[in-house]
Parts: sequence; structure tokens; C-alpha cells
Amino acid sequence: MKVLVAIKRVIDANVKVRVRQDGSGVETTNVKMAMNPFCEIAVEEAVRLREAGTATEVIVVSAGPQAAQETIRTALAMGADRGIHIPGDGPLEPLAVAKLLRAVAEREDAGLVLLGKQAIDDDCNQTGQMLAALLGWPQGTFASKIEIADGRAKVTREVDGGLETVSLALPCVVTTDLRLNEPRYASLPNIMKAKKKPIDALSASDLGVDTAPRLRVLGVAEPPGRTAGVKVETAAELVDKLRNVAGVI
Repeated sequence: MKVLVAIKRVIDANVKVRVRQDGSGVETTNVKMAMNPFCEIAVEEAVRLREAGTATEVIVVSAGPQAAQETIRTALAMGADRGIHIPGDGPLEPLAVAKLLRAVAEREDAGLVLLGKQAIDDDCNQTGQMLAALLGWPQGTFASKIEIADGRAKVTREVDGGLETVSLALPCVVTTDLRLNEPRYASLPNIMKAKKKPIDALSASDLGVDTAPRLRVLGVAEPPGRTAGVKVETAAELVDKLRNVAGVI
């Protein structure tokens, strides 16, 4: 079984995000970038499936600028077998990414597609669900445990009320949550080996997908700063401020 893993290059989680002066978006020039943390979890799970003998090949795919190949190399150093890069410099919306992944999944005859449940830059949490709908495959989202056996995937999901377990027929789409695993660090020998692993280039036109955005960003602004709090002497004064100043009661 081939496992296809979608990964995304985002601003490093430890970097303070700054809005561009013209308000057109966030500043990415000379900003440290990294693999989306949820995507790291998906790569780790795919590699573990291959190490357990459940999967035969792990393929990572990323769409974006040329620098996205650095993120693919990171996944290859973690243990993925080969990568696919879909070049593009413009913004990619979840539906466009889902269409690209559908084309790649069909091209590679993947038996399982793993994605992070969301990306930490746009927080859309849509691509996995859209991909499952486009492929017509069953889906398990927010996975905290995955077991593959007898042509089915048993996925334990994190839901508001606790945990839910679903059984999915393969092929299927699974999105990964934080508690699924702890991603490994790439060792120096594996980093060196990753430089020799193949990365294929497929354009959106090769895959027959129109990635033109359907949304137009009017402006991006930082949230207003919090104002300083005030001390109150009595409960009556607190209620008065909540009612007449804050307007919350």
C-alpha cells in the first residue's frame, strides 16, 4: 500500500508573525519557515506504517514556491521515500490544494492519504475533508490513533465529548491530531541520504487543475492590543462596570 502525505511550508511556530506595512498579508521575507507541525505528525505516522510493514512506500507532496522543496527534503530525512513538488508562487486555497491532491492520489494509486488536520497559518481545517469528498473516499478526521488491518483503517478520533472510533474501508483519507505521535528528529545520516532521494515536479496544468483563487483578500491587520485592567473595590462596582462599561451583562 502506498501512503501519500500532504505537507505544507509555513512560518515557524516560534516566530512572531508580523503584518506587512501595506496590509496585503503577513511578512515572509527573511522569516524562518518550517513544516507545519500537524504535517510532521502525518509524516511520522506514515513512516511508522512503513516500518511496521503495513505500507510499502511513503510519498510526500507539497505545493508552493521552489523553497517548498526544503520542506520536502525534511520529510525525506524523516524517512519518506520520495517527494512530489507542485510549483506555484500564488496563494493556494484549500479547494485548489484538495484538487491537486486528488489528482496526485489517483496518479499514484495511493491506498491511504494522510494530512495534518489544519495548517497553523490559515487554520482552515478544510483540505482533508474536501479531498475525501472529491475522491469519494471515507474519512477519519482529528485522528489520535490509527490501526490498519484486513483492508480497513480503525481511526480513533478526538471529539468534543471524548473519543470516537470509526472503521474505514481502504482507500481512505485521515487527518492527524496532536496526540497521534511524537515526530522524530532527522539524524545527520538521514539528512545526507535525503539529498539523494528523488523529488518529482508536477505542475498544476499537468494535473489538470485550475488553482486560481476564488477569494480576494481586502486587507490584513493585527488585532487591537489589550487595554490595561482596573481594580474594583466591591462586587457592586464590578457589576456596574460589566453592565455599563463592558456591556457584557
